[in-house]
Amino acid sequence: MNHSTSTNPQEKLGIMVCGHGSRNQNAMHEFASVAAGLKLRFPDIPVEYGYLEFCNPVISHGLDQLRAQGVTKVLAVPGMLFAAGHAKNDIPSVLNTYQAQNPGMEIIYGRELGVDLKMIRAAGERVMEAMDAADKAGDVVAPRDTLLMVVGRGASDPDANSNVAKVMRMIWEGLGFGWGETCYSGVTFPLVEPGLEHAAKLGYRRVVVFPYFLFTGVLVKRIFSYTDIVAARHPDIDFVKASYLNDHPLVIDVFRDRVNEILDGQNLMNCQMCKYREQVLGFEDQVGLAQESHHHHVEGIGGGLEDCPCKGDCDASCRDEEFCKKHGLPWTPVHAHEAHDHEHEHGHNHDHNHSHVHHPYPHADHPHGPVTMEKSNRKK
Repeated sequence: MNHSTSTNPQEKLGIMVCGHGSRNQNAMHEFASVAAGLKLRFPDIPVEYGYLEFCNPVISHGLDQLRAQGVTKVLAVPGMLFAAGHAKNDIPSVLNTYQAQNPGMEIIYGRELGVDLKMIRAAGERVMEAMDAADKAGDVVAPRDTLLMVVGRGASDPDANSNVAKVMRMIWEGLGFGWGETCYSGVTFPLVEPGLEHAAKLGYRRVVVFPYFLFTGVLVKRIFSYTDIVAARHPDIDFVKASYLNDHPLVIDVFRDRVNEILDGQNLMNCQMCKYREQVLGFEDQVGLAQESHHHHVEGIGGGLEDCPCKGDCDASCRDEEFCKKHGLPWTPVHAHEAHDHEHEHGHNHDHNHSHVHHPYPHADHPHGPVTMEKSNRKK
């Protein structure tokens, strides 16, 4: 992919929003609403979207749609909060492959949403909405008597994980909470349950749990499920669930900004702490790894679940073979994630054959990380 723009008057621009994908249909509707919001900000430019895995349309389909509309230059933006493996490897690999097969189309890749003041403001509003609702429903609890728990996606990239901690600190300091903590839904540590158990020991009257996610899905549902589990153990603490970001107007504004950065030639990721380029502490062996997608074998496999009892609000029950047999659903053993309890990274069921190998996360056996989830699952 090129990383510069041209002034050729014959070119036709198009925008491609590249998402990860989910089995949860509600998440997909929300992603589509963001793409629609971006279209309102660029009414004269075609806007399409697509996903890496689990649902349709896939990214190549969106690109086909743009090509059919005569687009010659694609401004591709990752629908990702931070730059981890999906934004750095998987999406670029898909885009590079497509451009190699369609040399008449130029694809220019933008950067992730990142740590952005508009994103911080949107996050702060989601947190305060939850605080205000809790105050109206019960006792008023001041921010200084409240602990903020920001839950990140969790990645095998320490730079992305550290950005979640920075977001948490900026919300914590900006809104004046008594304390702030960070935990993650998978891959790294601490996971949600041990993170909330630690938070419960700190003596605050209220804990606000805020999933720093763009959309709903299996992971957000699990975050709130673990919140309920920990809350039941600590009835003296008011656990409040804040909503994820979704299509907050400021979030769509940041997508617009990322497109404009491509047009202005400023579409550069921050690579100073990228484990694929620099000697990041503990990840030194990953410098220079090949840029390739690990999602080709689950691309667009989300169909066939229209009759699932979840009614589109997937909780990952469809990954259980017995559940699928009982309800007459297709069971897809590829990309099983019991080991790390998340949707799409490093927890394959290796009974199936595929040609790629995920680089192992060096702290997979951390007592508050993925191994904790394995033990928890075995108890159920």
